[in-house]
Amino acid sequence: MAETWWLGSLRLSFFTCLLNLSFAISPHLTFQKENMEVEIISTKFIKPSSPTPNHLQNYKLGFFDQTTDETHLPLVLFYPPTNNINFSAHEEQLEQSLSRILTHVYPISGRFTEDNSISCKDQGVKFIKAKVNSKLNEFLEKAHKDVNLSLLCWPQDSWNVDASNLYAMPIVIIQITEFECGGLALSLSLVHIAMDGYSIFTVINEWSKVCRLEIPVEKIDFMSFNLADVFPTRDLSKLLLPRVPPLDRVESKLVAKRLYINEDSISRLRKEVGGDLCFKPSRVEMIMALLWRALIRASEKKHGYLRRSLMNIPINLRTRLISLPQVEKSFGNLGVDAPIKFIPGENKMDLHEFVTLIHDTVKETIITCDKTSPEDIVFAVSNIYNESFLAQDWGGSDEVDRYVSSSLCKFPIQEADFGWGKPCLMHFGSRHGQVCWLYDAECGNGICVQVDLKEDNMHLFECDNDIKDFFQF
Repeated sequence: MAETWWLGSLRLSFFTCLLNLSFAISPHLTFQKENMEVEIISTKFIKPSSPTPNHLQNYKLGFFDQTTDETHLPLVLFYPPTNNINFSAHEEQLEQSLSRILTHVYPISGRFTEDNSISCKDQGVKFIKAKVNSKLNEFLEKAHKDVNLSLLCWPQDSWNVDASNLYAMPIVIIQITEFECGGLALSLSLVHIAMDGYSIFTVINEWSKVCRLEIPVEKIDFMSFNLADVFPTRDLSKLLLPRVPPLDRVESKLVAKRLYINEDSISRLRKEVGGDLCFKPSRVEMIMALLWRALIRASEKKHGYLRRSLMNIPINLRTRLISLPQVEKSFGNLGVDAPIKFIPGENKMDLHEFVTLIHDTVKETIITCDKTSPEDIVFAVSNIYNESFLAQDWGGSDEVDRYVSSSLCKFPIQEADFGWGKPCLMHFGSRHGQVCWLYDAECGNGICVQVDLKEDNMHLFECDNDIKDFFQF
C-alpha cells in the first residue's frame, strides 16, 4: 500500500498489523469520566443487505485518498428524548436501514488491502451498543461547558488509533449510546483515507432518511464511485516533496472549547471589518479571520514575538471543477487545502487584512485547481502543497504555527433525523491537530465553533479580547 508519507507517520505493514492486533470489544466493558460511566452492551458487524457483486469487490483508492491524513475521524450527534420514541423498539429499524445503505455505499463495509484498494467482500461496519448512567439534559449541561465530555461517547476503538493499526481496523465504526432518560448519542468514526467530510455527512444524512422514511434498497442511489477512474493513484515521490519532520508536532495535550457567535455579534463583526473591501465577505470568512488573528496574538504572548502562521482551509472540489461534472456526487476524498500564510511585517494585523487574505487565497486556490484535465489538476494540487505544507520554510519549520480552519456550515448533517428528531449537539474531530470547526448553530441562529488547541495555547486564546467580546462560551 502506497504511503501517504508526507502527512502521516511511518506505519507497520498492513499484514503485520493484521496478525498482531485485535480490536474486538468485550461486552460490558466500561469507560468512566466525571462520575459518568459508559458500559458497552454489545458489538456486532452490520453487513450490506445484498451481497456486493463480484465486479465491485475491489474498490480502488485514488490520488486524493493518497494525499489525505492518516487518521480516524469521529463525529458524535446527540439526540434529545421524545415522548413517542423508544430506542429499543427502533434498534432493528436503525440496523436494517444501515444495512440497506451499505448495499449502495459498499466500500465502507470493506477492509483495506496492501495495493491501494479496499476489499469489498461485505466484512461489515462495526456497530456498538452502549449505555451511560446519566440523563442527557444533565450531560448536555456539563458538555456545553466542557465539550471534552463528548469523548465519552466516541466509538471506543477509535481512541487508540495510530499509523501502526489504522489499516487493520474497520473503515467505519458506529456506536449508539443510550442515556437513562432515553436520549441518544450516535457516534461514527471513519478512516479519513477512505472518505472526506462531504462523503460521510452525505452518508449519515441519507441513512437517516432511509431509516425515518423506510426507503427500500432499490431506491437508494445518491453517490457515484468513480474517483479512482478520474484521479488514479500516483507515485507521490515524483510529485511531492518529502515530508520534513517535525511536521506540526503536538507537544502538549489537546483540549476543545465550544464557542458560539449569534447573529447580532456577526453584524457587529461585519461593521468592524469595515466597508472598504471590494467584496462582501461571508460570515465564515469573517469568523475565520477573527479566530486566526486571536490565535496569532496568543502565539505572540507565548513566544514573546510575532511568528509566521500557516492556516489551511479544506475546500470541497466537487462543485468547483467545471470540466468534470461527473465528480459532483463522488464518494471518497476530493478536496484541497488552501494555504493561508501570515508573514509578520508583510501582513498587517488589521481584521480586514485577514479577511482579504483568506478570501483571496481561497479564491486563488480554486482557480488554480480548476483545470481542464485531471492530470493538470493533480499537478496543481501538488504544487500548492510543495509550496506550503511540504516546504522547508513553512510545513517543515518549528518557527511556523500551523492551524486548520474547517467550515461545516450548510452541510446537511443537522438534518440527520432518524425518526427521533434532529441533533441538539454535535462534536467533531480526532484531537490530532489544532483545528477550528465551524458549523451552523443547532438553534438556527448564528454559528458554533469547536476549537481544538494545545492546552497552553487554549488558555491564552480564550483570554483574547476579541474572543471574549464576540463569542459566548
